[in-house]
Parts: sequence; C-alpha cells; structure tokens
Amino acid sequence: MTNETTENQINQQMNDTNIDNLLFSDLLPVNETGYEATRSFLLKIVDILLDFIKESSDRSTKIVDFHQPNQLKQLFDFTIPENPKNIQQILNDCKQCLKYQVKTGHPHYFNQLSCGLDIVSMAGEWLTATANTNMFTYEIAPIFILMEHFVLEKMRTIIGFPNGDSILAPGGAISNLYAIIVARHQMFPEYKTKGLKALPQLVLFTSEHSHYSTKGAGATCGFGTDNVIEVPVDANGRMIPEELERLVKESIEKGHRPFFVNCTCGTTVLGAFDPINPLADICAKYNMWLHIDAAWGGGCLLSRKHRHRLAGIERAQSVTWNPHKLMGTLLQCSTVHFKRDGLLIECNQMCADYLFQQDKHYDVSYDTGDKVIQCGRHNDIFKLWLMWRSKGDTGYEKHIDHLFDMTRYLVKRLKEEKDKFHLIWPEPECVNVCFWYIPTRLRNNEKNREWEQELGRVSFMRSNHFTKDEIKLQ
Repeated sequence: MTNETTENQINQQMNDTNIDNLLFSDLLPVNETGYEATRSFLLKIVDILLDFIKESSDRSTKIVDFHQPNQLKQLFDFTIPENPKNIQQILNDCKQCLKYQVKTGHPHYFNQLSCGLDIVSMAGEWLTATANTNMFTYEIAPIFILMEHFVLEKMRTIIGFPNGDSILAPGGAISNLYAIIVARHQMFPEYKTKGLKALPQLVLFTSEHSHYSTKGAGATCGFGTDNVIEVPVDANGRMIPEELERLVKESIEKGHRPFFVNCTCGTTVLGAFDPINPLADICAKYNMWLHIDAAWGGGCLLSRKHRHRLAGIERAQSVTWNPHKLMGTLLQCSTVHFKRDGLLIECNQMCADYLFQQDKHYDVSYDTGDKVIQCGRHNDIFKLWLMWRSKGDTGYEKHIDHLFDMTRYLVKRLKEEKDKFHLIWPEPECVNVCFWYIPTRLRNNEKNREWEQELGRVSFMRSNHFTKDEIKLQ
C-alpha cells in the first residue's frame, strides 16, 4: 500500500466521520479506537485557528467586536452544564470565543508593550500544550530542561554573567520578586529560618517611573510599601543618581538598612533607561544590591546599534528580561538572571524528597523545581527557542533594529504634523512614542500648562469610549 493510498483512505475516513454528535468520550485517550474522530476534531480546531489568524491579518477587519460585560454575558454561554456537550457545540464555543476576542495580531492593534503574533512562536506554544509537561525535574521534561539551560546560558552571556544562574518566571513582576528575595537571602541568610526578626528595617529604592511590581514585592516580602522609596527622575524620565544617594543617606540616618536598588531599563510609559553605571557606583559605595529591570528594554542587548542603552548591565547582580516584549515571543515568557550561581537554590530550596530525590540516575543539578518558589512551572522555553532558531542572532538583530527604525519614522511623521499631534517626549529612548492628538478647537491656542491638561482630558475621554459630542472635539 502506497503512502498516497493510505492518505486517501484517511481522508475518506475523516469525511465519513460525523463528529456532530460525538462526545469527549469518543476521542482519544478515553476511547482507544477514537483516533480518526480525534484527528477530525483537531483538524477542525486548526481550521478555526487559521481562520482567526487570517482575519487578524486583514486590515479591513475590526480589532475587536466589543461589548460591555452585561451584553457579552447575553451573547456568550459561560455556564458549565450538568451533562456533556457534544463536539459540535465545543467547536461552536471555540468559534464564538475567538469572535469576541481582541485580535492582538491585527496590524492596527497597539497596546502596552504588546508583541503581536509571531507564527513560529505560536507553533511552539501549540507543541508545548500538546507535550503538556511540567518543568520541575529533568526526568519529566528532559528535552525542555536542557533547552532552557542552553537558552538562559546564552542570555546570561549576552548580559555579561558568565558564571551565573537563571530561571523563567510567570511574568516580569515575579522575576523582580525573585531578585528581591534572592538579594535578601544573600545579605541576610538567617531570614530563611528566623523570618523578619532576623532583619533590620530594609529599604528598597526604585524610580518614580518604574513598574509597580517593586512596591508590590515590598508589601509581599514584609518590608512595607513605605520602605520602597521612589527616586525622582529627570526631564527624560531617568532616575537621578544624586537623588538616589540623598535618599540612601536619609535612610541610614533613620537607622534603616538600604539594601536594594531597582534600575529600570525601559520604563512602561516613556521607555526611559536609568543610568546604570552611576547607580552601580552608588550601590558599591553603600553595599546595596543592584537589580536591572530590563523587562521591556532587554531586547536591545541583541542589537549592536542599540546595546549601548544598557551600558554597564554586567555590573548588576540580577537582571529581568522579558522575551515576550521587544523580542516578540508569545505570552508569557519572562526571565530573571543572577550573576552568582547557586543563589536561587540556596534561597528557595526546601528539600522536598518526595519530588527532588538526590539519588536519581542522572545529574540532579538539572532539576529546577527546588530553586523556585512555585515548584511546578509552565514550559515557556520552547516557543522562545523555536523563534530564536528561526531568526538566528542576525535575524533578531534586524528585528530589534527594525522596531527602532519604525519608531524614528513615526516620530518624524508626527513632527511633520505638529499642528495635529503633540509629542510628549520628542526623542524617545526606546520604541515607546508618547503623543496626544490635538483637536481642532485647541490647535491655535497657547501651549501652556492648561492646554496640556485639556489635551490629557481629551485623550482620557477618548480612551474611555466617550463620543465626540461628549468631549466636544470640534
């Protein structure tokens, strides 16, 4: 029997398979003979997904079929039934779900630090879901554990941490939390057993434009948000080193212990890069841990043209870098890297011998579950590895350079239309372009503080779906 004949037979069997009234129990693995029904079902799912991808790439389609929550509750059946729904209903549910989902891969979709849709990374996520494994031991995910090892080692080499350690975490906020708890452990290892009574009053410092996760970590770790000090920034949104040192001295005078500085490389709104080297000098002077939150700006490290924005990054003790941002990997994919090896396991190890036995038949140093706080982890590495393989280093450099080229083009066009648009920061450091639309009634007015406040009010109302009449644009 030829391969062509076999394929034709399979296709005929699929056509003969009526899945309308099938139930989940007719599919693999519940039904051991349910391969053809399973194949037919999954191919229909793939068709639904491909239709969504095609529609998402069509500039003439809407980004979202938006409805208010009460309306959407009427349009979509969210209920969990008492009895099983048939497979046809499950397919309909999938179609309906995507009908009301935001098309984040749409050419006209723009949102905070969003990455769009990379097809290779998406394929990696499909495979990841099918493999359906955990990332806490080598024995359960050997290929993915080694893959994570190699990719994170490459990222540390790019940063300048030749002998460190890394982990993938569920988001940049948790990556930053890892940095704080590891810093605390290195400076005050007794905390692990004795708790807060082993600590002086610790104080953390971060830019007033930084991500809120530093304050969140301060609350989570028991330091208190009052002891997460926000440092003033300059006109370009960068932390002012002199202000940091002043606030450090004030904390010392109060009898507190300054121990952690969060340096943001790519702030959420302006995309500003705090000056690493001056902050590193201050940290060395006062024995503080320097962490770099490059969740947004870390992708610049892949470009020789733009790497200078993170000059001095190798002087940090830890770095957060989110490939799901500038690098365009599918959500979520966040990494945190440490200059010193062994700190993650020292800080978080609980020696749960029912999971992390030390007498296995392989090198147990590859088991990652005991060096993280959440034990089980989702496989976030394959989609990144596959995407990086598809681009190579040279492709990723072009990817990053292209983002900045588009940014310069947008800024140029906005400056050419300065009667219609107001650039809040005319020379962005990252790919964030912050501007306001100027309604006709404000175009000939004096550009003073009141004028800016009114522009801000207009932008707020437009983003909250007020009508033109309500905000009187003309």
